[in-house]
Amino acid sequence: MILAEDISTDLETYGMPAVKTPVLNELASSGVQFMNAYGNNSICSPSRSNMMTGVHQNIINAQHHRSNREIPLEKPYQPITTYLRDAGYTCIIGNRIAKGMGKKIDVNFKHSTLGEWNGETEFGLFDKTNGFNVEDQPFFNQVTLKVTHRGDWWDEVRANSKHKVDPDNVVLPPYYADTPEVRLDWAKYLDQIEYMDHEVGLLLDDLEKKGMRDNTIVIFIGDNGRCNIRGKGYLYEPGLHLPLIVNWPAGLTGGKKDDRLVASVDVAATILEAAGVELPSYMTARSVIEEDENPREYIYSARDLWDEILEESRAITTHNFRYIKNNVTDRSYDAHQAYLEFYRPAVHVMRELDKKGELTKLQGKFFEDSKEPEELYDIVNDPYEQNNLINDPAYKQVVEKMRAYYKDWNAKYHDHGFDPIDWKNCQSPRAVEVIEWVKEERPEILEQMKKGIEPGFGKLLKEYKQQSE
Repeated sequence: MILAEDISTDLETYGMPAVKTPVLNELASSGVQFMNAYGNNSICSPSRSNMMTGVHQNIINAQHHRSNREIPLEKPYQPITTYLRDAGYTCIIGNRIAKGMGKKIDVNFKHSTLGEWNGETEFGLFDKTNGFNVEDQPFFNQVTLKVTHRGDWWDEVRANSKHKVDPDNVVLPPYYADTPEVRLDWAKYLDQIEYMDHEVGLLLDDLEKKGMRDNTIVIFIGDNGRCNIRGKGYLYEPGLHLPLIVNWPAGLTGGKKDDRLVASVDVAATILEAAGVELPSYMTARSVIEEDENPREYIYSARDLWDEILEESRAITTHNFRYIKNNVTDRSYDAHQAYLEFYRPAVHVMRELDKKGELTKLQGKFFEDSKEPEELYDIVNDPYEQNNLINDPAYKQVVEKMRAYYKDWNAKYHDHGFDPIDWKNCQSPRAVEVIEWVKEERPEILEQMKKGIEPGFGKLLKEYKQQSE
């Protein structure tokens, strides 16, 4: 399984302008490309938790970002690697081909990278690290491609690219202000996607060289949405809509574009079915290998705690509509979250334009002081979710149907996201300390950020730690 960090369907094969992804184009044209895959969460650790267990993160109390790391999964839930190892599979995390080795796990329950698992005294998820060999067969390898995650390497990747994306050629969604800074940031993002596409090619080449390609199912998916406005951390289209390509020379071929509703959690069931493992009855995941006689009608997605910012937002996505229920309304979408302050040039640029009254109504919505309690969008005819239909009489029946889906899910399952938070089990974000230090000690950095210049969080964190010692 290849997990690309922080991307939406921003690939050439999904129609994104100005980017070239030849490897993923080929993977899709010789496999199956899923057109309606959506995350059950728009942040990495809750999303990875549902993929590792095959259960919606809010059911297993894994919904808060980087929480519960010392709390074991409740019975009967287990990571899918336990079932794979019982079936004789070697479970491998990371690959030395990937930037940074690709060993990210990031799940919200007690675990360790290597070792046995019994869920009580032993919590190992994998058998080995850094890649597969012929003798590991049958094997499962989870590899994270981190280059698309915001980081201090973005400028270096762009500088070293032989075919930099031209900012003049990018096509911005209408909820972005069209400025040189925003265009450059978007171009940098597409540069990372092209680098990531090359990494996928290296992984496939490694399989081929070892004679393992024909009998290996390759699952490519984004772990959560695009790292920008309305994306990661939000329940709009760029935060939830994920690229999903499944390619298996022995089973899934032909270049089909599959329109089924697929949830991020479903990769767990797909992996187990491909391995010949019977699915546990508690799983909410469904395999995509065979056509589903009773296909999903909707996908239930959630956004809860991310660092210091708590939201209790829920989304229902169907083929045609998205319903969003915001249970915390007295907070702007621009919540000034410390981590995002370092990694959202477009937010800083647009925040300044908003102060001057120079944004459109759609662009300015992101900076309003509060959120609407309910939202409804026609995601087919209004893919940028510009027109909230919640109070439109013509959509009364649709609203009632979407509210019914919301009630249906909550009648079947307990949503732990609405439980009181035990803060001692939630990781304290260092970015909060760093942004306060920057305000006090390095105000010139804030002025750079207002101009859309990323200051380099890794560098500032190191400097902050040195001064704090």
